[in-house]
Amino acid sequence: MSIQSLEVPSREAAHPGWQRPMTLSEQILSRAAGRPVAPGDMVVVAPDLVMGHDSLSPSIIRVMRDQLGVDRVFDKDKIAIVLDHVSPASTVGTANNQNKVRAFAREQDIRLFDVGRGICHQVLVEERLARPGMLIFGSDSHSCSYGAVGAFGSGMGTTDIALIWATGKTWVKVPPTLRVQVRGRFRPGVSAKDLALRVCRDLTIAGATYAAIEYHGLDWLPLEGRQTLASMAVEVGAKAGIVPPTGVVAEQLLPPAWLQVQEDAVYEQELVIDLAELEPQVARPNQVDDVCDLSEVAGTDVSVVFLGTCTNGRYEDMRAAARILSGRRIHPNVRLMITPASNLEMQRAMRDDTLSILIDAGATLTTPGCGMCMGRHQGTLGDGDVCLSTGNRNFRGRMGAPSSRIYLASPEVAAATAISGRIAGPEEV
Repeated sequence: MSIQSLEVPSREAAHPGWQRPMTLSEQILSRAAGRPVAPGDMVVVAPDLVMGHDSLSPSIIRVMRDQLGVDRVFDKDKIAIVLDHVSPASTVGTANNQNKVRAFAREQDIRLFDVGRGICHQVLVEERLARPGMLIFGSDSHSCSYGAVGAFGSGMGTTDIALIWATGKTWVKVPPTLRVQVRGRFRPGVSAKDLALRVCRDLTIAGATYAAIEYHGLDWLPLEGRQTLASMAVEVGAKAGIVPPTGVVAEQLLPPAWLQVQEDAVYEQELVIDLAELEPQVARPNQVDDVCDLSEVAGTDVSVVFLGTCTNGRYEDMRAAARILSGRRIHPNVRLMITPASNLEMQRAMRDDTLSILIDAGATLTTPGCGMCMGRHQGTLGDGDVCLSTGNRNFRGRMGAPSSRIYLASPEVAAATAISGRIAGPEEV
């Protein structure tokens, strides 16, 4: 693995005649701005899709109406709301707020995906609302997930989303782009989560601050693995993370002809990763970039294993765990919590023996959605709990008690750990 700084030409040199090759982010933002753009430009853009979820939508509605004085959204067809973060509601206050969001969606005729449909990022991809070449903003930091389909996805806060709901426009600074060049294929027991964690390890938590990341050399990687990668781009500070919509994904999603990888595009930095050398990776508490090879933390006792989130809650993740858990039981000191990313992913796992294997092994299945990822319900961690999670964040107190500790790893490592009662690799079981 190596990081190389690349020579970036001056902005003047990048502009002559606007004939220079562009990165994917620059192409998408140029289309949204209605003119060619370059890194550093401040542009006003018209997003193709804006997402709100249950945690922030009540405040977005309040800002739009009370502070901006706007009663109707700019375009109901370009807005989607998903109730997923505390789904179903865990308190009276949460239930009341969700009812306000439901009433607003009915009044405005906005598409609403209610409790149990799944995580916003998974749902928008499944519904084909997120498509290649689109500019998408969401009220969640992991809205960079939409880069899995070749879109520019990014998270925004309450006021920014309210402004878009009211006007249909926002401003953005065009980011520089970092290229992650991947070579080879995964070894047995290694998957996209290990690659995502390796990127965090090499770039560090602020290594791509307000940059876009493009992942190259992955034409063969299915959409699910791309979602894992794109989801975690924000964990290194990135504004967006994009996998070119080529190979198997191009066949499924038919990207627009204007969105192309342009070989002479200018990148600020390049990180090269050889998958043949990649071992299972684990992020230690309490930083996502404190990543090491599995062997360095193997044997650490755990009390909870969590399989889920927008990073690793899909059928393929549950299936990978089921292959390891088949015919086995989880360790008596471990609670294995499984939260599917969506009801469609759960149904896929119901059609074969995936869910049966997981439940027979001792797992607890919860409502599709974000689940225990941010510690508000469905398995909140208590004092002293040690959790191995397939999620994307392990900050202190992220999943409950500040004294709990969170390790991040792949579904394969999660399954092996659930059996062993300690952090373990799939080859150990």
